[in-house]
Amino acid sequence: MGVFAIALSLGAAACSNSGMPRATDAERLAFYEAHAGEPVRNFRMFGRLNGWTPLGNSAMVVWTRPNEAFLLNFAGPCQDLQFATSITISHFSNTVTARFDTVTPRGPGVSQVARIPCRIDTIRPIDVPALNQSREEIRQANAEARQDAPPAETPPSN
Repeated sequence: MGVFAIALSLGAAACSNSGMPRATDAERLAFYEAHAGEPVRNFRMFGRLNGWTPLGNSAMVVWTRPNEAFLLNFAGPCQDLQFATSITISHFSNTVTARFDTVTPRGPGVSQVARIPCRIDTIRPIDVPALNQSREEIRQANAEARQDAPPAETPPSN
């Protein structure tokens, strides 16, 4: 399946306004994987993250800058990631390294007793311009689909 086909199916699934279901974790992961490069050993992280997106319990995307993101796959399931309101990422000298560093979910929905770190197995850089282009194509396709759709029937008023 090509990047645009994955993106289009993701956009259709994510379009909750039209009554369609939200994209699944697997669909969202496939979308990011389609825009990820080959695995790298590490990445530099200065200061705070710009953002992060959980993709089920096996992967996540971290945004180190507005135009720099990395897909992190975990060595095993990362419990509580979906419920986390924040995360911490271990690092040494501002460098996050695959198979060495971890992500720890935090927040009120996360177990306070056993905060289990999630070992980062692979790190893949995201092609952010291509990702943004795909998102724009999805928005345009969804807008066109809404324009072509017949108007919703309104119930008669009494």
